[in-house]
Amino acid sequence: MKKEKPKLIREDGLRHDGRRPDELRPIRMEVGVLSNANGSALVEYGKTKVIAAVYGPRELHPRHISLPDRAVIRCRYHMAPFSTEERKNPAPSRREIELSKVIREALEAAVFTELYPRATIDVFIEVLQADGGTRTTGITAAALALADAGIPLRDLVAGVAVGKVDGVLVLDIDQLEDEYGEADMPVAMMPSLGKITLLQLNGVLTPEEFREALKLAEKGIKEIYRMQREALKKKYVEIKPEET
Repeated sequence: MKKEKPKLIREDGLRHDGRRPDELRPIRMEVGVLSNANGSALVEYGKTKVIAAVYGPRELHPRHISLPDRAVIRCRYHMAPFSTEERKNPAPSRREIELSKVIREALEAAVFTELYPRATIDVFIEVLQADGGTRTTGITAAALALADAGIPLRDLVAGVAVGKVDGVLVLDIDQLEDEYGEADMPVAMMPSLGKITLLQLNGVLTPEEFREALKLAEKGIKEIYRMQREALKKKYVEIKPEET
């Protein structure tokens, strides 16, 4: 039997989890969480938890798929079998293959690939727990992992999804809002350059709603971008007091 649609916007104007329409979920970021990767990051958007690992630049095998003028970025987005309520098949799904391509393209714009001809940069994104916004959380984590690996970037890439629920535009939708909402618009961008690297829309928005949703996404991304910089600063810039 199909579940009855829950009330996503309360009488007081707040969302089902108590957030304002323009409020992000609690976000946590940590850089350098894996010792075996060249760069890594763990990012949490609410209950969504994603870990990203970067290897490279390194020699590309097989060599015939290498490019003479730039590096090849290979990306794998994968949801762990335990990441959803019902156990997920560990084999890559069509959705995961599609999102791997989407995320790779969102990150490529930021990387100076021309500095590493005939090389590869491998990005692995593992969703540990899914509660909406996994692709945008994955992009945010992957960008941090790339920076942690020391790969030159034009800018960090940060992502967030805007949705429309009960006729209201809301920032950083969770699984319930994604499932029962009228629209879902994942956005990723390089904030300091003002360049969008990912823009998708599932559902229907009017032209005015689309413009408002884009402004809302940009607002959230700037806050996430600030957190990214703080996470990197925490590992690389802050000077720890000497032990006595």
